[in-house]
Amino acid sequence: MARAADRHLRTQNSIMALLKHLSLTQRVACGLAAVLYAGAGILHFAKPAPYLRIMPPYIPWPVLAVRLSGVLEIVGGLGLLLPNTRRAAAWALIALLIAVFPANIYMATHPTAAGAATIPAVWLWARLPVQPLLMFWLYWCTKPSLIFR
Repeated sequence: MARAADRHLRTQNSIMALLKHLSLTQRVACGLAAVLYAGAGILHFAKPAPYLRIMPPYIPWPVLAVRLSGVLEIVGGLGLLLPNTRRAAAWALIALLIAVFPANIYMATHPTAAGAATIPAVWLWARLPVQPLLMFWLYWCTKPSLIFR
């Protein structure tokens, strides 16, 4: 009975190992995303002013919101580097991208108040459809591919 249980556990572990396999392209994309998100998170602390300016006025506690989003980007970026936390980190970063989307809308609709008056309007509006692409990037680069040996 114990041998059957051990065999079942080994089979499950090998299936999980197969499911955690990422292609080289996915690993590179994941590493790049990790660096970009962790770097952006650090900027939330090193240079918070731009992040505070694009915060819509209806968001309470803007300083806390900027710091919290910075922490989440750093932790999420680092989480992308670890196989055991990669998927959860990607989904957390996708949720964060959804949560900060109002700031991107605010920057496009109120460029002067958001400190973006010198940025051409086309770039401010072009940033909005980039957000779903960033979400897809996180999803894709952490989506395991089945391999058969």
